[in-house]
Amino acid sequence: MTDAIFEDGREAPLNLGAEDADDLQVISTLTQDAVFPITEMTWRPSERRFGLLLNRFRWEDKDAATRRDRPFERVQSVLVFDSVLSVASQGVDRSDKDMVMSLLSVDFEPGEDGAGEITLTLAGDGAIRLSIEALDVTLKDVTRPYQAPSGHAPHHPE
Repeated sequence: MTDAIFEDGREAPLNLGAEDADDLQVISTLTQDAVFPITEMTWRPSERRFGLLLNRFRWEDKDAATRRDRPFERVQSVLVFDSVLSVASQGVDRSDKDMVMSLLSVDFEPGEDGAGEITLTLAGDGAIRLSIEALDVTLKDVTRPYQAPSGHAPHHPE
């Protein structure tokens, strides 16, 4: 039996779970620069579930940041956090239904007995904090990839 290589999954839709900080770091990397309208953010307290419908850049696509042989791609993905006890935000105006946010990172600060805080850092000094009972996160692609409207890979000045 051989180990999987990057190329084995390049065209398959992602369906990943995270149950520890290392797993969550992979999801954070794959969702960096994802954009979503504020209307695609859902908190269901009775189900203890928080979810986002993201338009994420396909960083897992080989040579995504430098490729020139075909267009850069995005894909719609659902990012779901289960076992959520509470949600708080800063710099997010829920009344602005036209607001589009950009996700920069997803970080975990562990607490006691598997509980902790997840922080979704947004461009423009916004943030969403999830208090969780246990780390239980899913990232699943729900559409086929499509050409990135900008025609470019996201870029962050150094």
